Amino acid sequence: MAIFSVDNLDVSFGTRRHPTRVVHGVSFAVEAGKTLAIVGESGSGKSVSLLAATGLLPPSAAVSGSARHRGTELLGLSVGRLRRLRGAQIGFVFQDPLSNLHPLKTIGSQIGEAITAHQRVGRSALRTRILDLLDEVGIRDPARRIDDYPHQFSGGMRQRVMIAMAIALGPDLLIADEPTTALDVTVQAAILTLLRQLQERHGMALIFVSHDLGVVNDIADDVVVMRGGSVVEQGPAARIYGAPKEPYTRLLLGAARHGLALGTAAPVETKPLLTVEGISRRFRRGGKAEGTLQALDRVSFALREGEILGVVGESGSGKSTIGRIVVGLDRPDEGQVRLGNNVYAHAGATTLTGQQRSAIQMVFQDPYGSLNPRRRIGAILAEPFIINTELSASQIRARIRDLVDVVELPQDVLDRYPAQLSGGQRQRIAIARAVALEPRVIVADEPVSALDITTQAKIIALLRSLRSRLGVSILFISHYLGVVADLCDRVLVLQAGRIVEEGATARVFRHPTQAYTQALIAAIPGRRAREADEPRRLAVHG
Repeated sequence: MAIFSVDNLDVSFGTRRHPTRVVHGVSFAVEAGKTLAIVGESGSGKSVSLLAATGLLPPSAAVSGSARHRGTELLGLSVGRLRRLRGAQIGFVFQDPLSNLHPLKTIGSQIGEAITAHQRVGRSALRTRILDLLDEVGIRDPARRIDDYPHQFSGGMRQRVMIAMAIALGPDLLIADEPTTALDVTVQAAILTLLRQLQERHGMALIFVSHDLGVVNDIADDVVVMRGGSVVEQGPAARIYGAPKEPYTRLLLGAARHGLALGTAAPVETKPLLTVEGISRRFRRGGKAEGTLQALDRVSFALREGEILGVVGESGSGKSTIGRIVVGLDRPDEGQVRLGNNVYAHAGATTLTGQQRSAIQMVFQDPYGSLNPRRRIGAILAEPFIINTELSASQIRARIRDLVDVVELPQDVLDRYPAQLSGGQRQRIAIARAVALEPRVIVADEPVSALDITTQAKIIALLRSLRSRLGVSILFISHYLGVVADLCDRVLVLQAGRIVEEGATARVFRHPTQAYTQALIAAIPGRRAREADEPRRLAVHG
């Protein structure tokens, strides 16, 4: 019997006269001890369906159909009964733990609130229970960490805290909505392993929401594929992965497997354009007693002309620090950085000329955060020309129209604001701004981590096209190893501020020499799909 089932669910927003229907006749079910994955692009209706079924949408939403938990109809249930049900019998793990944890409360007190909201527990017994939960989700030394605040935890540890809150009362259903999207590949693998272990230990039903079929491949028993608010395909995971019926499912599978079919051609040798020589960077941890953090330790490499060089590693490995130093937003404590023959960053200082600033541009991780929300796209793209050139207004308008064409967007985006664009469109605008002044180097710092997998594939194709058309060199920083494998000519593997391995991408991914690199590659989502594809890859590439 299904623990949780949804039948013919419809969700609309807006007025009665002019409703906007966002979910259309969605049905699915999950049994105890089983994992149901709901997969689709951003805006497909995955999260809205679950929020509607559990009574978490605002009153303005019109919801119809049926949602049952152990036979109890949830739609139309009173607010009080829903509150008693959520948390106690249905646990939730959301995508961004930092925004879902109170920054001014200790993690122990927040886990305690999840318990005391439903049960009366004495102070001593409550603390013991919280410590047991922290230990169960893999927080080391819980007695020391129980009184820490969220900002003192890494992203993976914060997600473990969220999981501890979700399982605190032993629910029979756990809903995990994109719980690993913002995490690096090894932390992602650890969280997936933790969820599997908790499910086996407690016999919970698990609904796992994701945009990536590669991620859920290693955890799902059944898969529901959604698009445009409707279910386009569902069934056992083995059938979905082995013999998908719908073109859209095959598209998602193709996007999930990008970067797994590596070519064998070596990158073309060209002369170095950007040279990083022995740079180190240290940050003070707070007070003098806490000492310093060695973010980079004598890092050296060269970015060649027309090359895409990947920089990979776990969170905290120093990837973004390299990017910030290269683009001039930070300075090294030791070593130097050269563009051509000109040193512009050295120990304690960065001295970029105006010409060098135009030659080195950056694409940031969050396109919404890096675009001014109060300015139209046309004004945002015009700004580099206004500041750095003497072009007339008509010439600038012509240049920004050309830029929009280069990043393959319609001209009408110029009159919109960033909030009126999708995440992928915003990132294309950020890329257009970066190439506006025809730079020689682009530093792309996690440019696809906030995007769903099919949009990621489109941005990768765009970057590859820009390299071919403009001859620009790209330093591509990412924790998505599949993306790096698909895009980059060479790769640097960073661990604790040091380069532990480097070389041609095909060589590093196929024959890694370092245990750390081997662990990173083994943690790439979709292991079963890669193993199933191996005979075909060998046949194609020899």
